[in-house]
Amino acid sequence: MMSDAAFALPTPLDSEELSLIDAWWRAANYLNIGQIYLSANPLVREPLLVEHIKPRLLGHWGTSPGLNLIYAHMNRLISKYDIDAIYMAGPGHGGPALIANVWLEGSYTDFYPEVTQDEVGMLRLFRQFSTPGGVPSHVSVPTPGSIHEGGELGYVLLHAFGAVMDNPDLLVTAVVGDGESETGPLAGSWKSIDFINPVRDGAVLPILHLNGYKISGPTVWARHTDADLTKFFEGQGYAVAFVEGDDPMTVHRQFALVLEAAVLRIREIQEDARSNGLSERPAWPLIILRTPKGWTGPKVVDGVKIEGTFRAHQVPVSEVRTNPEHLQILEEWLHSYRPEELFDADGRLQLEIAALAPAGKRRMGSNPQANGGLLTKPLTLPDHTAFQVRFEERARERMGSTAILGAYLREIYRANPDNFRLFCPDETNSNRLGAVFDASDRCLVSAIEPGDDHVSHEGRVMEVLSEHCCHGWLEGYTLTGRHGLFATYEAFAMIVDSMAMQHAKWIEHARRVPWRADIPSLNYLLTSTCWRNDHNGFSHQGPGFIDTIIHRKPIVARVYLRPTPTACCRSPITACAAAIIST
Repeated sequence: MMSDAAFALPTPLDSEELSLIDAWWRAANYLNIGQIYLSANPLVREPLLVEHIKPRLLGHWGTSPGLNLIYAHMNRLISKYDIDAIYMAGPGHGGPALIANVWLEGSYTDFYPEVTQDEVGMLRLFRQFSTPGGVPSHVSVPTPGSIHEGGELGYVLLHAFGAVMDNPDLLVTAVVGDGESETGPLAGSWKSIDFINPVRDGAVLPILHLNGYKISGPTVWARHTDADLTKFFEGQGYAVAFVEGDDPMTVHRQFALVLEAAVLRIREIQEDARSNGLSERPAWPLIILRTPKGWTGPKVVDGVKIEGTFRAHQVPVSEVRTNPEHLQILEEWLHSYRPEELFDADGRLQLEIAALAPAGKRRMGSNPQANGGLLTKPLTLPDHTAFQVRFEERARERMGSTAILGAYLREIYRANPDNFRLFCPDETNSNRLGAVFDASDRCLVSAIEPGDDHVSHEGRVMEVLSEHCCHGWLEGYTLTGRHGLFATYEAFAMIVDSMAMQHAKWIEHARRVPWRADIPSLNYLLTSTCWRNDHNGFSHQGPGFIDTIIHRKPIVARVYLRPTPTACCRSPITACAAAIIST
């Protein structure tokens, strides 16, 4: 069923479109299972034998059918409306789903010619999954079309919203797992629409995928009623629509309507704002998709329910090498997708199904937005020597280093109106960077009160009292080729320590992927450093961020520590420190 949405519904799918989308979905599901189980006989044209099964079964099936459903339907709309779109998979270990889809659309073979779009390439695709020297089970750096790695949960919306800032034509389909939605960073991400201006920014379409379970228990949101979820997300500022069911054709029809309506509503919001200006924050579409965990997989194994339970999370049939009944279940499961209808005699996707994929760079696996180094424009930087402080006599003038930096950043803003942003958790003035407000206000796409100081819908200084949001937005911004700075008190940088490590690992891995272009550096300014004890004292002491990040060489290109100007200070860190994570 679908709830009443705040946007109109388009024309339903015709029977041919329905059949093709379902065929693509079945093909993607089939490829998911092959990646988990098969080392031979990829199209199951022979009876399935133990020697066709991988010696160790790894992978995550439960979330994959939902991810595949969304990808298939986005393909149709990208082609229909010529949408510049990328896909971010928040659910953990959704790798086989994205790999399956980018292989079906041809992007995978473009980047990895040895993985051909035929039976030979299909087998190579299967064998490389979750094996030493192969590809991992989350949506990782080698996955075409990916800039969000699903190894650590909680950041998909932050990366998505950062990617669309100053990127007016981009639409990010951001799938949020219901387990992921329980994390602190994700729970704090919903407010991001308060910082998206449809005049100059793109759009994020969040899809909360409620399949009911985490790895071994129920998820919180899945046990809430539709009425409760509607109240919550409408309160966050979204226009909510539901798609629910377990009958594939029914869900295809419903989801096609709701997804197309959401895309059309986003375009309507943007066109109105760009023609008439922005007067208030729009209610952006959000879709809640309820389908069974492990949908279309084995319903019962050894008398125990699998589909629709936590038992479908990873490998639903685990004893196929030792239990003949399990092997038979797997064979029947694979045949249930009717691969003989999907692939020709050479193992190639049937032409009429393959035609569902968008063309060229409109394929989500080939979109340059997901390889942001290709789009990077160098910053126009003012001459730094114009900002040097000259002292005629000692001990006559008092100057703050970050105040001078603030003036420099002001000129960077002026010279790069859509290619640079400062991300700071409510500390811009406290950090003495307030000169930037001469060039740009704080961004807030919500009600503006008469007494507000440098706050506007058009502002591009990103202040929100969440280190997670600031860091995640900046990651998405740089991953799509733009430049920025994250400034925070040193003690609070520890909040994003793990995010920094994840980003550093992304860059390190990207260096070993030949087609990944270098992205701009992630820049940190740490203030209120640990040796400054005159005001906040012990509560604000925490130098551990630099201790951690300094070991990430050569991914961390440089760490600058400002030398002390006075003899009484015992530390070389007195006011500020800066670090750069760089390609």
